[in-house]
Amino acid sequence: MTEFIETKTILSKLKDAPDPYFGITFNMNLYRGCQHQCIYCDSRSKVYGIEDFTKIQIKANALQLLEKALKRRSNRKGTIGTGSMNDPYMPVEKEKKLTREALGLIAKYRYPVHVVTKSNLVVRDIDLLQEISGVYAAVTFTVTTSDDKLAQFLEPGAVVSSERFKALLKLAKQGIYCGVILTPVLPYITDTEKNIAEIVHRAKESGASYIFGWMGMTQREGQREYYYRKLDLHFPGLRQKYIRQFGNSYDCSPVNAEKLYQIFKETSDKHDLPMKMKFYRENTPNQLNLFE
Repeated sequence: MTEFIETKTILSKLKDAPDPYFGITFNMNLYRGCQHQCIYCDSRSKVYGIEDFTKIQIKANALQLLEKALKRRSNRKGTIGTGSMNDPYMPVEKEKKLTREALGLIAKYRYPVHVVTKSNLVVRDIDLLQEISGVYAAVTFTVTTSDDKLAQFLEPGAVVSSERFKALLKLAKQGIYCGVILTPVLPYITDTEKNIAEIVHRAKESGASYIFGWMGMTQREGQREYYYRKLDLHFPGLRQKYIRQFGNSYDCSPVNAEKLYQIFKETSDKHDLPMKMKFYRENTPNQLNLFE
């Protein structure tokens, strides 16, 4: 289900920009809601006030607002992040092309961009990403599991993990700066040493320039209840383990989180794969710097 809406703003500046992990200064959400319907998605939480997360609202005036904002901020450029509350390349983008049109404007006004996605549709826009790379462009694929069958359950509307790795390889071969973020790590589901090591291995094999992640997940009102209902379908009894271990805690880290991070680091070091990404610093165009 989709509908068109009007919005007042399209770029929102982060309070402590740039973000120390993604290097993002501005968030840009061209859509509201997300078709990927990942069972663990925090954007479903009650705090965000989205009544029906399955309804996709298309911001009809987004491109006009974006061009005005880019013109207005032309002397204060920072990296634009695509889709903090949804995936910029969910299926509706194939038809509507708002993300592609937005990338065209970002290229026109020479802004840096960081795309975070679970979709292989991003390869459609290699031409624009190559153009933006003259300033700075990064594409990060979110991967939670190396098991395609499990990925279909956890992220039912997204392409499976193997397709993301194929897209990563295509981008890397075209000179796009790209990598992987491994998050969330779901207790009792994806929190195995084998899964962590395999994702790092496949990232390197697919041409990733970096990998970073967090060994845990978060839960809030609204999202927690939805997650538990989905667990009941495929992992009967697991809901009770979560309740006993985490209660209403926001931070839900696996009991072996420290060990998993150790495996993550050791495997990344073995493959000479940085656990930090390079990002654009404001007022230093055409230069990539490692964040501290």
